[in-house]
Amino acid sequence: MAPTEQHTEVTALVVEDDKPVSQLIRLYLAQAGYRVLAAEDGLSGLQMALEDSPDIVLLDLNLPGMDGIEVCQNVRKQSEVPIIMVTARVEEDDRLTGLDLGADDYVSKPFSPRELVARVNAVLRRTYKAVEKRETAGSQVNAGDVAIDLDRRSATVLGDEIELTPTEFRLLAYFIEGQGRTVSREQIIENVFGYDFSGYDRTVDTHVSNLRKKLEAANPDKQHLKTMYGVGYKFAA
Repeated sequence: MAPTEQHTEVTALVVEDDKPVSQLIRLYLAQAGYRVLAAEDGLSGLQMALEDSPDIVLLDLNLPGMDGIEVCQNVRKQSEVPIIMVTARVEEDDRLTGLDLGADDYVSKPFSPRELVARVNAVLRRTYKAVEKRETAGSQVNAGDVAIDLDRRSATVLGDEIELTPTEFRLLAYFIEGQGRTVSREQIIENVFGYDFSGYDRTVDTHVSNLRKKLEAANPDKQHLKTMYGVGYKFAA
């Protein structure tokens, strides 16, 4: 069910061991109309993410029992639920590791609760937009040696399936849709990430870099994703 203005029936899981922070996040999400579940440690969060079928997970990195990176990794093995990392760690490597493992976005502490809710809304909008596109478009889309199946959300290169995170799949589908055309980071944010771009955001570059590596590993003789320096990226079949 796509999120409406009241967000009824849409469930957010907050995995956060800092009780005041958890209460703040839950309060703002509830005020925005979300049904909110909560876990205070990594193991409980992992179990609830897999068994309670939330529509989105807000995941702290520093958790007792099992840290957020490990939770994200284990969730991604079994589920495509959108994940937003909420972290107090300032090191860029920590945030990029989370994105590498399949997180869809990250928010750094201290954060604006209103911005966090806006990020949740944006991630869900692009998720449901992708679902709607799959329902109206043809299932199979080919671009040279790359093929995607919109129903199965799978991709192949030279006939062999490659493992993509949900965000990487949406990126690839967007690039293939506009193959041969240069797209800017702002266009990628608007069409794939769904939130307003402000400043230089490594999130886009990280996801594009990961996608490029997977495509080139599957076919080293072909460079599909090209960086157009100072402009953006272009996909060539």
